Order: sequence, then C-alpha cells, then structure tokens
Amino acid sequence: MQLGTPLAAIRRAFVGGCTLWICALLCGAPARGAEPLRYNRDIRPILADNCFACHGPDSAARQAELRLDQRDAAIEMEAIAPGKPQDSSLVERIRSDDPEKRMPPPETKKTLNEEQKRLLAQWIAEGAEYELHWSFIPPQRPELPAVKNEAWAQQPIDRFVLARIEAAGLSPAPEADRRTLARRVSLDLTGLPPAPELVESFVADASPDAYERYVDKLLASPAWGEHRGRYWLDYARYADTHGIHFDNFREMWTYRDWVIDSFNQNMPFDEFTIENLAGDLLPDATLAQKIGSGFNRCNMTTNEGGIIDEEYLVLYTRDRTETTAQVWMGLTAGCAVCHSHKFDPLSQREFYEMSAFFNNTTQGARDGNIKDTPPIISVPVAPRDERYE
Repeated sequence: MQLGTPLAAIRRAFVGGCTLWICALLCGAPARGAEPLRYNRDIRPILADNCFACHGPDSAARQAELRLDQRDAAIEMEAIAPGKPQDSSLVERIRSDDPEKRMPPPETKKTLNEEQKRLLAQWIAEGAEYELHWSFIPPQRPELPAVKNEAWAQQPIDRFVLARIEAAGLSPAPEADRRTLARRVSLDLTGLPPAPELVESFVADASPDAYERYVDKLLASPAWGEHRGRYWLDYARYADTHGIHFDNFREMWTYRDWVIDSFNQNMPFDEFTIENLAGDLLPDATLAQKIGSGFNRCNMTTNEGGIIDEEYLVLYTRDRTETTAQVWMGLTAGCAVCHSHKFDPLSQREFYEMSAFFNNTTQGARDGNIKDTPPIISVPVAPRDERYE
C-alpha cells in the first residue's frame, strides 16, 4: 500500500469516492429486502444508543450484571435466546407496557420505535450473531452488485453507488460542467482553487481523457503533497513551537518537509511507517530516514522551572505511545494509562509494555527554551522554493 497510488488509480478513487459521498447523502440507509440483518450495521447502533450505558462494557455503570455488548453474557443472563425471540427477556422488556419492566426505563428518556423493536426481534430469530467492531474485521472484496444502468458505471465502485441510488428510486445527477469540475477537483486534491490558465486549458481540451490529464497535472503539483501532508501533520501533532508554558519557536520544519516530500514522491506506506517510528534506528540510516523519525519529537515540551523531571519524561513517553496507538492502530489508548480500556481491546499492562519502546530516548525533560533541543542532527538548507520569492 502506498501513500499516493499511481495517478490513474488516484483518479479512479477520487471520482468514486466523491460519488459515494454524494450517494450516501441522497440514499440514507441501505435497502434491506430479504437480506439477513447484520449486527454492526443494523443492531449495534440500536443497542449502543439505548442499552450499553447500563448494560455495556463500563462495569461501574452496569446494572443487573447484564452485558448486552457480549453474546455469551447476554445468553447466560437469558436476555437473548438465539432463534427464540419469544423466550428472550430483551424482547419481552422492550415490548412491555409496564413502566417497571419496560426497557429502556422511562427515566432514561429513551424510547425504541416499532421498527427498532422489530429489528431486534428479527435479529434474535435469525440467531443473534454478533460481530467484532468493524475496525477489527479484515476487509473482504465483495461481489459487484447488479445494476440497471450499466453504462453509467465506469468503475467497480460506481456499481455500489448506483445500486444504492437505484434502490432508492433515484437517478444519478448529470455531470457538472467543466469549470465546476475543475474547481471541485483542485480544491479536493490541492486544497487550492485552480489557476485560471489551468482551468482554461481543461475547458479547451477536447480529448477523451481531458479530465484524467487535468487530474494528473494536479497530482504532479507540489501542492498535492502539501495538502495531503497537512492532515498527516495534524495526526503527528506537529507544531513549530514547544507548546505548554513558554511555547517558543523550535526547528521542526525538516520533519514537515519530509512528510510533504514523502507524499509527493509516492513513498510506500510501510516504508513511511517504519521511518516515522524508527527511521533513526535503521542500519546505515540516511539523513532523510533520521529526519522521518521526527514523528517522535513532535510532542509538546516545557522548560518551566517547577516541574519534576521524571514526571515529564513519563508524560513525553505517554504522549508518544498514545499518538502511535491512535495514528497506526486506531485505538484510543489513553484510557489504559490508568486502567484496562473499557471499550478498546487494550489492557493497562499492554499499554506500558508498548510504552517501553518509547522510553529509551536521550531527550531531556526540559527543552531549554531553545529552538534545537538535543538530540539533534544538522540538516542542509534546501534551495528556497521559487513560489515564495
């Protein structure tokens, strides 16, 4: 997997992604028909909104020792009898007219509508199968859906979009005019409105691949990496100042430029990951690889006189651990600093086992209120970009 795929593939992904976004706004929930219910799509949202606060993973708030977020626990407490909604206390309670028995309780101000009650009963009748959270389920390549207007579907993803549109009894909107397309694509790929001459060139281009060639020009622009890199720098908590107390300038711009160059050079994502986390530890690490490990130096630091050094060294390690978990693992690991995570599969012990990898830096607790706190490396200054002259 690469940060930027080959240009043609990026074009396809961009066009399909925009269409999918529009379709989601138009179509809402997918049509069910005779399709079996799916826990993550149809059932978890109902339980999460109405039941998990009292019957979920939070042991401190749990009522009646009942967990509805775990299949075995729900079956053991007879809340769910797979295949037998008539024997499931969950169905009985949600349908009860007795305020002493009805779930959710009246005092919660939550009420299930008839469709939600029907879905829960149908799900139990179908076997009450649970699913892992979607983020822990390996992606699978689905079959392409059948569509009526096959000529409209130019890419595989278009068929999924069109199937949703047709199921809602709608038709795709007509293609926008070229000037509108030019502006939309430029804002999405570069974050900037297109240069007038670029728009005029696209409007005047009568070739069949005019749109693709226009997108290629945008992808070849340095602004592509600057725009996409901006999001990554947010994930990496990049800043040009120390943060916290004095918040003075620090020289981190070389990491910023490395991120931008990585996107513009289409660096493979596995290499990008390795060099962010440990580029300086690679055998015979290049200067660029050492700069890449600046991800670990983007944390806030301080030179405040009253701090306890050991406390702040621990805070720096914690910051690196939490950020790495969020960015690469999609886990909100911060909860596990004080206790095993209640929602994500991460124990407190595992958090500190992971943090040990980030607790071996020679960085001091105090940044000295200077721009280049050790450890540092010397980096030649690149020629100034002519765009800024």
